[in-house]
Amino acid sequence: MKTMSLLRSSLSRWSLALGTSLFAQAASAVNDLPGGPSTNQIDLHPAASRMASDIHSLHVIMMVICTVIFIAVFGVMFYSILKHRKSLGYKAANFHESVAVEIAWTVVPFVIVIGMGALATRTVVAQKDTSNADITIKATGYQWKWGYDYIKGEGEGIGFLSALDLKQRAMSDSGRPEATDDYLLKVDNPLVVPVDRKIRVVTTANDVIHSWMVPAFGVKQDAIPGFVRDTWFRADKTGDFYGQCVELCGKEHAYMPIHVKVLSHDDYAKWVDDKKKAMAAAADDPAKVWKLEDLIARGEKVYNANCAACHRPDGKGAGPIKPLDGAAVVQDADKTKQIMVLLNGQNNGAMPSWKSLSDTEIAAVITYTKNNWSNKTGQAVQPAEVVAARK
Repeated sequence: MKTMSLLRSSLSRWSLALGTSLFAQAASAVNDLPGGPSTNQIDLHPAASRMASDIHSLHVIMMVICTVIFIAVFGVMFYSILKHRKSLGYKAANFHESVAVEIAWTVVPFVIVIGMGALATRTVVAQKDTSNADITIKATGYQWKWGYDYIKGEGEGIGFLSALDLKQRAMSDSGRPEATDDYLLKVDNPLVVPVDRKIRVVTTANDVIHSWMVPAFGVKQDAIPGFVRDTWFRADKTGDFYGQCVELCGKEHAYMPIHVKVLSHDDYAKWVDDKKKAMAAAADDPAKVWKLEDLIARGEKVYNANCAACHRPDGKGAGPIKPLDGAAVVQDADKTKQIMVLLNGQNNGAMPSWKSLSDTEIAAVITYTKNNWSNKTGQAVQPAEVVAARK
C-alpha cells in the first residue's frame, strides 16, 4: 500500500510538472501583439490616442482614491476591533443619534463622489463630442462580421465587409490552434484610417446587438438594430490596432474581430485611390447574363470568403448548421426559394441575411452551391433574378 501511495504521489508530481512545462512552452510561444493584447497583461492597453491616455489617467486616479478609502476604512475598523476588544477591558459605548456622526458619514462620501465625478466629467463629455470629424465611417454589425462604409471625408464611397481570416477559423476548428500572436484577431479586410485625423464611427447592426471596441483608442460603442449611435477616435501613431465585438451576439461571437490599420496621410491617400480603382473594376452590371462556368468560378470565391466558416468547405455543415450538400432547397427547381433564404435569412437568425452582398455575388454563390459536391442541378441564377427578388 505504501508503495502504491508513493507511486501515485510520484505520478501526480510528474503530471503537474509536465502540465506546467507544456503551459510554459505554450505561453512562451506567443508574444505581445503590438496594438493588441499582451501576454500576462494586467493593465489597460497602451494608449494610441489622447482619449485612451485620458481614460488611463482617470483609471489610475480612481484606483488611488479607492485604495486610500479602502485603507482608511479598514484601517479604522481593524484598529477599533483590536484596541477596543473585550479582552482588554473595554466596554462598548452606548449612544444614539450622534449628529456629528450622521453629518460626517453623509458629507464625506458626498464630497468624495462629487470630486470623482468632476474629474471624470471632462473625459466623458469629450468622448461624446463627435462634431467636426474629418472622416465618418459607418460600422454595421452582422452575424458575424463588420461592414464598413466611408460616408464622409476622404474615401467617401468606399465600402467593404471585414471578417475573420479563414485560416484562423480553421485553426480554431482543429482544436489545436498554432501559437500565433494575432490568434482570432486577423481579418481579411481591415478598417483603414489616416493618422492624426478625427474619425467618427457611426454604429448600427443588421440582426442583433453588437459592440465595436478598440481598447488602444479608448472607444467602445454598442451597435443596435434600428438605432444609430456614434463614437470617435484620433490615432496618435501609425500601426495596426485590434479589438473585438464585446457584446454577446451569438455562437460566433468569438470570431468577430476588429482590425484598424492606421496609415500616414500619403499612404492613406494611395490606399483610397487603389481601393476605388479596385471597386470600380469589380463593379458588376446586374443586367449582365453570365455563363454557368463563370458564375460557378465567381461563386466559389464568395462561398469561401463568407459561407465556408459555417457550412464548411465540403458543404456538410456541422452541428446545428444545416448541410448544403444534398439540401432540398439547393436542389429545388424553384430558384427563388434559395434566393429568399440568402436575402432574408432563416431559423431566427441562425442563417443570417446576406443582403450586404451584391446581386451578382448572391447569384454566383447560389449557382456554385447548386452545381458543387453532389448538387449537380445544372441550374444558373442570374443577377437580374436577385434584383427582382429584392423588390
